[in-house]
Amino acid sequence: MDELRDQQPEIRSGFSYGYSMEHPDLKGAIRTLRRLGGPTADFLQCDGMKMRNDTECIELMGMLHDEGIKRLNFTLYGLSDYHDRFAGRKGDFELILRMMRAAKAFRLPFSTGIPLTAENIHEVDRLVRVLQDHGSEKVFLTIPHEEGRGKLLRDVRLRMQGFLELSAETQKLLNATLYRTEGDWLRDAEPIHDTQRMILVALRADNMDAYESRDVMSILREIEALDETYYSSFPGFQELAKIYGDPVGEKLYRIRDLYYHYRTQYAQDHDIRVYDVTDERQSGSRRE
Repeated sequence: MDELRDQQPEIRSGFSYGYSMEHPDLKGAIRTLRRLGGPTADFLQCDGMKMRNDTECIELMGMLHDEGIKRLNFTLYGLSDYHDRFAGRKGDFELILRMMRAAKAFRLPFSTGIPLTAENIHEVDRLVRVLQDHGSEKVFLTIPHEEGRGKLLRDVRLRMQGFLELSAETQKLLNATLYRTEGDWLRDAEPIHDTQRMILVALRADNMDAYESRDVMSILREIEALDETYYSSFPGFQELAKIYGDPVGEKLYRIRDLYYHYRTQYAQDHDIRVYDVTDERQSGSRRE
């Protein structure tokens, strides 16, 4: 990162440990993030954490408080039974509530995200009240993408009719400018312009030595080339929408996710096999 700042100071860079902040040396990891200027040095995503009892949750939050953590975030997929099934382990819902109670004891503010699907929508109003009662300063709703394991949620993507079953207050927790129906996106005459690109370098045990032996600019150029190859393998959004778009479609998407949905269909129809830069298990990119 020092090399990048020296050679390309206009490029912003950051370092993080991934979606779960569980770490064998979490205190050391937080200090490393802060030393490197990582965006998650003050904000921890507390998903996928190991099981802890009340005492262990208090110890965890006390350490986070002492290390200067300013905010936490949790993700809930539904009420207890549904959340535990979705997360794949019994007791995960209660673990998150224990961590919330412990965070409150140390006055650590936290927010909570709820991914909406056709399966959990009937639980969301009650879940929001549970989270607010437990001290969540902000609850926000999202619509899951179809990347990675998200493809398993394709058949339960939420439609507008399901969303309207929520109370008016709960509906306000979804960013209505970010998430719209497919039909609404297709009626928008504005073309998509990718104005920003984020390069993601995934450091893993099987590639660490290779990356360390190279200069940072060669790594960036390699991933930029992969990005260009990937996107040039597909028509643009407007052309794909003419082929696959449903002008009265009621499923809710972000525009980026709808574009990915169309690219997936096109790749299947044309047997396109190209390095997927959107797969965050490997180095790649994000366009916005």
